[in-house]
Amino acid sequence: MKRDDLIHPIISGNKIRKLKFNLKEALRSECKAIITFGGAYSNHLIASAAAAKELGIPVIGKVRGEELTSDSNSILQHCHSLGMDLEFLMRSEFSAQKHQSGLLELDGSRYWFIPEGGANTEGIEGCTEIVTELNQDYDYYLVAQGTTTTSLGLLKSIPENAKLIVVPVLKGFDVQKEMRHLLLDDVLFESLSSKLIIWDAYHHGGYAKTSPELLAFIDEFHLHNHFRVEPVYTGKVFYALNDFLMKEKELFVGKSVLVVHTGGVFMK
Repeated sequence: MKRDDLIHPIISGNKIRKLKFNLKEALRSECKAIITFGGAYSNHLIASAAAAKELGIPVIGKVRGEELTSDSNSILQHCHSLGMDLEFLMRSEFSAQKHQSGLLELDGSRYWFIPEGGANTEGIEGCTEIVTELNQDYDYYLVAQGTTTTSLGLLKSIPENAKLIVVPVLKGFDVQKEMRHLLLDDVLFESLSSKLIIWDAYHHGGYAKTSPELLAFIDEFHLHNHFRVEPVYTGKVFYALNDFLMKEKELFVGKSVLVVHTGGVFMK
């Protein structure tokens, strides 16, 4: 397992991966501020707030839900305490803006826009480093999938004879369509797609949804392991792996398998 959850107590896992090159470009472009997007319980927002504070860059977080305030929950409170300027948008307005990406000029000033979840080319580039940091190759790489940013970074960087297994955490998610859309290169995606395996039956109802089976598995998992997982991403990955090994274990006989722990367990 690759423990990317240990990178930083707040800017952990794939969050720091997806922010790295966005932040570098914002600094290089001498932007007035970073603008990014997220929901009320967004780990991406809190990671962005923490990273911007460490770098001394002003940051604006646009939050889905005009009824919210900076006191609505502990995540938003912490974003505010880290210096993030929070703006609360109507859901339709949020949906129309959340994919804005890169350098944009507003009222004569430069701003660097990071889409919701860090889902852009810079985010993908950051996630390729998950593989380049490894000291060996594996036959199978296993990861939770949300925006597809992390899985695209992995798909681009794993060895040609390896396979990437993705576990989508959203219900009814068209994995290949979304990956193709984010990559912006149909020819490249076609060349990479032969390395992709999709386990799409482990969403447990959809994003941030759970099931009694998933929660029971996570409780049992914590009894036998010294690290923690959560039910949104990594809990579903380990549930899927455990279930698959119970049914189809011959797939991995004689093979090396790497699970990427993408973080998600927030530690103040």
